[in-house]
Amino acid sequence: MSSSPSTDDSGALLGPADIRELAAALGVRPTKQRGQNFVIDANTVRRIVRTAEVRPDDVVVEVGPGLGSLTLALLEAADRVTAVEIDDVLAAALPSTIAARLPGRADRFALVHSDAMQVTELPGPPPTALVANLPYNVAVPVLLHMLARFPSIERTLVMVQAEVADRLAAAPGNKVYGVPSVKAAWYAEVKRAGSIGRNVFWPAPNVDSGLVSLVRRSAPIDTTATREEVFAVVDAAFAQRRKTLRAALAGWAGSAAAAEAALVAAGISPQARGESLTVDEFVAIAENKQG
Repeated sequence: MSSSPSTDDSGALLGPADIRELAAALGVRPTKQRGQNFVIDANTVRRIVRTAEVRPDDVVVEVGPGLGSLTLALLEAADRVTAVEIDDVLAAALPSTIAARLPGRADRFALVHSDAMQVTELPGPPPTALVANLPYNVAVPVLLHMLARFPSIERTLVMVQAEVADRLAAAPGNKVYGVPSVKAAWYAEVKRAGSIGRNVFWPAPNVDSGLVSLVRRSAPIDTTATREEVFAVVDAAFAQRRKTLRAALAGWAGSAAAAEAALVAAGISPQARGESLTVDEFVAIAENKQG
């Protein structure tokens, strides 16, 4: 068990000068292609760790650690941290940054040099938490992939573009409620957990950022349908948002009449639209597909 961090540990965290120095030494320029924006503010990473409620016995997985700002703060608070990094230069440099700044915790750190979307297993004990500043261009697919692959993840806190945060946490009837909202709700209770200003990043992004908390359901949704079957309904329902579900689900069901039959059996109006339905209603539709 690690002890909780003391104020004396704060020297281990990276500040703006440290980040720029590290980046210059590595010849790293953050790339838009990978959605890289490095956090340069120690108070922000402390806040993320605090909001994530990281505990001394947690095994945390972090996606896209970059130069290690959040990684160091997580290592101070958790039992172990496994970071998944796709960038060759950043992946090669991270272990030595950890060893230099938190030598007493270096044996608690593991690096997986891979695309997070390709990760199917992680070293060490199963992760209990996912905490990450997700690259904005792949945030939703990466989040859903990690939740699907690692059912041991109980708590998640991700920093994403504010608009994506709103979408993930949206409730039925909200104008930004859509595929990410329903799929996230399949796994977890989802809520907005704060906003992050632009000036804590290098380079400063031209969008605002938000924190999203996901607490996994204590028991999976009870259904005879598979996750794939439910998600197929969700994808079809939102592919043509303006259409009624009878029309939008015609391709999925085989015909508009078959879609109507599944909807009626599920107790849902064929004239309803996808944005009004809860995840449980999408489950009911999937269960009532004929043939």
